[in-house]
Amino acid sequence: AMVRHQRVTGGRIEQTLGRIQFSMDPQTAGKNADLISESIPEDPDLKSNVFSQFNAICPAHTIFTTNSSTLVPSMIADGSGRPDRFAALHFHSILVTNIVDVMPHPGTSGQTMEKLLKFCKAIDQYPIELKKEQSGYVYNTMLVQMLLSALMLKADETAAVADIDRAWMGIMKTRVGPFGIMDSIGLDTVLGVTEYWAGKEQDPRALAGVRLLKKYVDKGHLGIKSGCGFYRYPDPEFTDAAFMAGIY
Repeated sequence: AMVRHQRVTGGRIEQTLGRIQFSMDPQTAGKNADLISESIPEDPDLKSNVFSQFNAICPAHTIFTTNSSTLVPSMIADGSGRPDRFAALHFHSILVTNIVDVMPHPGTSGQTMEKLLKFCKAIDQYPIELKKEQSGYVYNTMLVQMLLSALMLKADETAAVADIDRAWMGIMKTRVGPFGIMDSIGLDTVLGVTEYWAGKEQDPRALAGVRLLKKYVDKGHLGIKSGCGFYRYPDPEFTDAAFMAGIY
């Protein structure tokens, strides 16, 4: 996929894969690690348990990071066993952007932040340094509100999925609209995030979004990864020139 999107050459991919070692054994994976990046389900207790396991394995200098989309690091910091060497390091789709969020909690040391920012730049990622904790970071905070609005418009039948996307694409001059974005994220993931906000704030938009998304997820329509979501893949309707015909 990275070759197809012209991010790297085929030869570079082969060289990179040759330097990656895979292991299912925590001891093997963690005993010499400089940095641990966790990307497991959005459950703070589950994340804390995993970090606790690696805290007993990893060297004292190892920095722990969470790639959580919705949780803030202070919810997991104590469970990590090394709160001063813990922060959120949140990657977006590397096929689209090199933006990465770096978010400390009040107990994250300055040295840890300095190392994480340096690490991001070393791997050709542009770090967005947050000065305080914010669920959803910067981009996702804005994105979630847009997606919730799109879900609400569909849930109460204000407009069809395609026209909601056309409105966004035509005015913002983007190649994809909110429902296409949700398909690329995965509707099961979007459902998890929407359920989080619905439970936290009892937002009517989020509750309506949960009901709508469940109809798709329960059918196995998860978006691009399942071949069907709000659109069918690999050739979704919105990529056809006819989709935006007459709009300028």
